[in-house]
Amino acid sequence: MDTVQIALPLPVLPEGWAGEKDFKAIGSLSQATDRNIEPVGPHFLAHARRKRHKRTFSEDDRIQAQANVKKVEDDDAGEISEPEDPLLLQREAKDWKTQDHYAVLGLSRYRYKATEDQIKRAHRKKVLKHHPDKKAAAGQAQDDQFFKCIQKAAEVLLDPVKRRQFDSVDEAADVEPPTKKESQKGNFYKLWGKVFESEARFSNKQPVPKLGNENSTKAEVEEFYNFWYNFDSWRTFEYLDEDVPDDNENRDQKRHVERKNQNARRKKKTEDTARLRKLVDDCLSLDVRIKKFQQEERAQKNKRRTEKEAEQKRLAEEAAKKKEEEARIQAEKEAAEKAAKADSKKAKEAAKNAAKKNKRVVRAAVKEANYFHGAGDAPAAQIDSALNDVDLIITKLDNEELATLTGKLNGKTDAGEITTIFQEEVKRLLGAGKLKDGEAKSLS
Repeated sequence: MDTVQIALPLPVLPEGWAGEKDFKAIGSLSQATDRNIEPVGPHFLAHARRKRHKRTFSEDDRIQAQANVKKVEDDDAGEISEPEDPLLLQREAKDWKTQDHYAVLGLSRYRYKATEDQIKRAHRKKVLKHHPDKKAAAGQAQDDQFFKCIQKAAEVLLDPVKRRQFDSVDEAADVEPPTKKESQKGNFYKLWGKVFESEARFSNKQPVPKLGNENSTKAEVEEFYNFWYNFDSWRTFEYLDEDVPDDNENRDQKRHVERKNQNARRKKKTEDTARLRKLVDDCLSLDVRIKKFQQEERAQKNKRRTEKEAEQKRLAEEAAKKKEEEARIQAEKEAAEKAAKADSKKAKEAAKNAAKKNKRVVRAAVKEANYFHGAGDAPAAQIDSALNDVDLIITKLDNEELATLTGKLNGKTDAGEITTIFQEEVKRLLGAGKLKDGEAKSLS
């Protein structure tokens, strides 16, 4: 761009200037410095644009405004742009409560997920497109009904409380649950997952558990259904309230409408809770994971029962074996005791018989010793005395001593020798204390 030099002298003071008389110079001006000024900035560019295209100020402003509108539309076209329904453009502003605010702003696909920035940008785009002034400039009829719908939609969606109330009744955001046939075609998790993702927007508790997939664990599936069977919803229905009259004079009517609205909210809340409960019931009945977990649980239960029965059988067998072994041992013990008793009895019988035999031998030895009388026949008194003394000795002897004594007497026929054996036995018994002095006189 060429540099332009402009000669601009200082203005001449008017005659009769009040400062002529009282003016006193206190210094002198320095010499002027020539500088080259480069014309830049938005105002110069606007001036250059008008000169180039030979436009007036108003023409240039109008054309620039149109260009700005197009730029905004182009910038937002990819993200918040959707075709406008001709019927939507014919809406009456007074019916704002039944309008789809998201559709009015072109945010149908975002709905409750739309951010505040997206809402503001969509509103700006719609305003630039449908502003009455723009229609007037384009020579169109100045119908501002849809523009008022746009303003009302922005008012509701940019207010957190009003938007929450509208989202609470926004049926367009609901996802229709799949049919039983659709669920069984292999799209169960995908179809039902979208349904619960839509319902999750009403949850006070976040994050909301996901439906998961066929690889989800039993704990994850139980957590999911427990959460939805105990769902804590913030959903309210104030948006559908009947308008309360503003007439302060008619207070009864106002209270009547308020009570009516409260009852209607409670009814809708109850119906919504029942709807959600049925939704969860239907999903649960079609969830193949539940059947799989039940089969696994039954298998585990059967396994535990089989193991328990096997253990009980093992314990019973061990108990039976133990009882059988105890019975065998007891039988052997009883047999042994019986045999011992029999042996003992035999031994006693044998000992008794031996004792009898030994007693006969001892008594017979007395006879061989002539009743300890010496030569000649022994008198009856001597015989009785000898036999009594021998019987006394026998009573003092046990079987072993009796057998020993019998062994000494066996085969002896000499009366003196027999008498000596008896006398020695008497001395032994006296020494052992088994006989007293004066007993066994026939052998003393």
